[in-house]
Amino acid sequence: MAKKVDILLATYNGERYLKEQLDSILNQTYKDFNLIISDDCSTNKETIQILKEYEKKDERIKVFYQEKNLGSNSNFEFLLSKVESKYYMFSDQDDIWINDKVKLCIEAIEREKVDLVYTDLQVVDKDLNVIDNSFNKKMGLLSKQKKYTDFRLEYLYNCITGCTILARTSLLKDILPLTNNKDILHDYWIGLVTSMKGRIYYLNIPTIKYRQHIDNQVGTKKYTNRFKTFDEKRDYIIDLKIEKFKTYILRKECFDNNLQNLNEKALEYFTRVKQKRNVNFKGWKVYRNIFKYESIGYYIFYFLFYNFPFIYRIGYNTYCIFKK
Repeated sequence: MAKKVDILLATYNGERYLKEQLDSILNQTYKDFNLIISDDCSTNKETIQILKEYEKKDERIKVFYQEKNLGSNSNFEFLLSKVESKYYMFSDQDDIWINDKVKLCIEAIEREKVDLVYTDLQVVDKDLNVIDNSFNKKMGLLSKQKKYTDFRLEYLYNCITGCTILARTSLLKDILPLTNNKDILHDYWIGLVTSMKGRIYYLNIPTIKYRQHIDNQVGTKKYTNRFKTFDEKRDYIIDLKIEKFKTYILRKECFDNNLQNLNEKALEYFTRVKQKRNVNFKGWKVYRNIFKYESIGYYIFYFLFYNFPFIYRIGYNTYCIFKK
């Protein structure tokens, strides 16, 4: 008989912290789970040795060794294809789960009768020293998480961290396949589709010690810090939006008619504003419909960012000059 929960762990050269994470999963107070691991063609022997050691140690563990590197989304898609239980969860290779994580999430999803539960995280450094007790507060996500449980939560950006998810397997038919867009990761897409096809619940407690270190495959780094000019940064952010809405249009079956229409107009809007280097006076109604569920500060900041970029360009470039 299949276990009630399948925990999905993707590994890649994770030997430094992998044992601690595996131990924290195996020591959960809730015992009725399978731990399914897919190693994405690790290039060091230590990771493979650890996985083989633990696979022999506990019959709940099943490891798949990929012959070539799949990349994050494809590796998680492979793991999702192996799910047989009623629920599934994701795990990173370098965190620590609190002892009651699985139990708390199972209780929440059954109590609230929802399709996906996600939680907060405690941010720690490589030695598990606390950096911040609430990742979601640190990232400015709490207001949306407490307010929305439908598409408004995930439509513009991801508010759900994958390693906190417990979800029902029944919605995988709508979620799979994952997107080919490298900027729409598995947790983003799963959260978005579930928010439109089912119900989501936020459990406002940290269930993970979320380790930040220089070898993180995915973490809290800000990629836009690498750009030297405002225009480079703006183009990058707009390109992300363009590719996002192209993906939404490609997977239109996941959206209702109103959102399908908005997705098409959003693509037109962001394509237009990229060409406008100083001022844009068109498509403001579309902007409003895309951003109207965000905070007032967020709404105004990006309204000026997209439509009146000359305002930011002067300040940004001046700041960069004096910073040198």
